[in-house]
Amino acid sequence: MGRFLQVVVDGIADGSIYGALALALVLIFRSTGIVNFAQGEMAMFATFVAWGLHDSGRPLWLALLGAFVLAFLGGMAVERVIIRPVEGGRPLNVVIVTLGLFILVNALAGWIWGFTNRGFPRIFPSGTAGLGEVALSVESLGIIAVLLAVVGLLWLLFQRTKLGLAMRAAAQDPDSSRLVGIRVGRLLMLGWGLAALLGALAGVLVAPRLFLDVNLMGGVLIYAFAGAALGGFDSPLGAVVGSWIIGVTENLAGTYVSAIGADLKVLVPLAIIFVVLLVRPSGLFGVAEVTHA
Repeated sequence: MGRFLQVVVDGIADGSIYGALALALVLIFRSTGIVNFAQGEMAMFATFVAWGLHDSGRPLWLALLGAFVLAFLGGMAVERVIIRPVEGGRPLNVVIVTLGLFILVNALAGWIWGFTNRGFPRIFPSGTAGLGEVALSVESLGIIAVLLAVVGLLWLLFQRTKLGLAMRAAAQDPDSSRLVGIRVGRLLMLGWGLAALLGALAGVLVAPRLFLDVNLMGGVLIYAFAGAALGGFDSPLGAVVGSWIIGVTENLAGTYVSAIGADLKVLVPLAIIFVVLLVRPSGLFGVAEVTHA
């Protein structure tokens, strides 16, 4: 029982990392209808910035702060310069642009920092916290706490502030929002900045668990897509819950199903995406699209 609980908590911690990136995907999709395939690479680039600042002698907290600020500003710049010219156009054009951005950011990171693996400093202290007979990782508990704090702050932003309400209005009905004086373009740009910030958070949380390289977020992006698809691409809460389900499921499968093990865990989110798209394309918390004949 102790091992089972430990695997579940570690799965929730992994799911929290996926959830941060899934939230970024959902924020952009809700505001623009665009699925940003470059979200993981933007997060990887911000993580490299944090590593570079820390490696040059800055304290870790200052390096993280600098990376978050750069990610936020970079996300807004990407929306204004690269995405806005194709917004409202053919969906295939948008997909091609985000895939091109994926390749561009990946190549740029490799050109600047190279393609070798690097270690990333741990944000949370090592050690365990006892819960009865179970020893839970302080890092896992810290990651879960960070995601819960992020979800709480986003809820306050979108439910209790004028800025958040304006962002929701601009996402749901941009034409009517413009008629009442809401600067829709600026709010969409702000949404991309917030999404890039959440992606950077996911990057710095996962980097200590892996080696930092230009392909750091490739697997994480797959899990984030699975979490967003399972929970619903139009539901931030669903993205978090779906990512937790993905994290717990893959950890349990990797631990207790010998045929899967650690090497084939990636099949779990792929299978879940396949099943969800067949059974409930809108996800567990998503709203099904209603069409009239």
